[in-house]
Amino acid sequence: MSDPTDDIVLPASLLDTDLYKFTMQQAVLQHFPGVEGTYRFTHRDKDVFFTRACFERFQRSASQFNTLHLSREEREWLAKACPYLKPAYLDYLAAYRFKPEQLSLRFVPTPDDEDRNAHGDGFARGQIKIDVAGPWQDTILWEVPLMACLSEIYFTTVDKDWNYDGQEEQAYDKAKTLLEAGCIFSEFGTRRRRSYRTHDLIMDAILRAQRDNPSATGKVAGTSNMHLAKKYNVTPMGTIAHEWFMGVGALRGYEAVNATALRLWEEVYPNVLLIALTDTFSTEAFYKDFVTDKHFAQHWIGLRQDSGDPYVFAPRVKQVYEQLGVDSSSKLIIFSDALNVEKALKLKKQCDELGLKCSFGIGTSLSNDFKKASRDGEKSRALNMVIKLSSVAGKPTVKISDEITKNTGDPATVRHVKEIFGIPISEKDEVIA
Repeated sequence: MSDPTDDIVLPASLLDTDLYKFTMQQAVLQHFPGVEGTYRFTHRDKDVFFTRACFERFQRSASQFNTLHLSREEREWLAKACPYLKPAYLDYLAAYRFKPEQLSLRFVPTPDDEDRNAHGDGFARGQIKIDVAGPWQDTILWEVPLMACLSEIYFTTVDKDWNYDGQEEQAYDKAKTLLEAGCIFSEFGTRRRRSYRTHDLIMDAILRAQRDNPSATGKVAGTSNMHLAKKYNVTPMGTIAHEWFMGVGALRGYEAVNATALRLWEEVYPNVLLIALTDTFSTEAFYKDFVTDKHFAQHWIGLRQDSGDPYVFAPRVKQVYEQLGVDSSSKLIIFSDALNVEKALKLKKQCDELGLKCSFGIGTSLSNDFKKASRDGEKSRALNMVIKLSSVAGKPTVKISDEITKNTGDPATVRHVKEIFGIPISEKDEVIA
């Protein structure tokens, strides 16, 4: 992204996003061309506020996203690094431009700051509302760079009580610990990174840790960020996200949504990118489809855990594969839910004991792990935010996850989907609409 002293903050390039946005965009173009899609921003920490000045800077920056485009050199690199991206899709991406008119951005002041906001006070506090609407094949690329942009603006406009001191050393030490423990891991930190500079620093540091420790049995598998994968000549990592399953469910029905989503994905990627995300409608709902056709267990190389209790996941995975007569030791588990070094080491130990292969996608713990400059040792919190697909073709989309009482989407549809999968509905349910 741009120098933090500049007013406008933009991605470093069109590639400054995660691989799975491109792989899903190609799949949407093949299966659902022209279908309208909407996205909605949720900021989960209600005690953390933006300011009017932050919002206006974000508005100005978002309005300039249409200046980004794929260069000829980037296209050539994509063709070599990601041969599963077809020439026709690369033509589409080369012509792609963000359309800021697809964005609806609003600043909602706190009740105490309504008067200050009405008078244009840049320090007025409030929340930012973001909605995106347009063809799904276009709007799909807004999520990751828009959140990265907002995070960088927040931490250079609102919360400036931090600095870069020790960031390289911290990332180096984390990587060294993981590598020496035999962990295979990828950097997954684009969306909630503190800044582009942070992202670049930590990527350099973890790769340096690998070079400096050639006898370590672990490995830096790559990064989800396409721009940094190109810059550092590492493997782009990622396959499929919740929104694929969410969109397929809304468009094709929920009765066998996981099986349908996997089959449609295979039609685009018959022999690559076959790591299945299990928790969109809960992992147990996923297994109901997974066990009905042994092909999935045989052909897909592994499963990704992204919510719920990670220590329950591996034993259950082993049980499911054994139930199907598939050698679980030949399959891969990827853990990617709020990981830090300590959690990764414990999960690695568990998987080793179970005879399972595992890998880790580590995000915010690498790209946004800071302390307050003014208070020794106190953590400087990352923004706890998401942008989720909210509808396709006018139909609401939902995510249940393995945090069964914390759901995303239209409340009536959430209830309907829970009923289909026999998931308990309780008064404790929290639905983020």
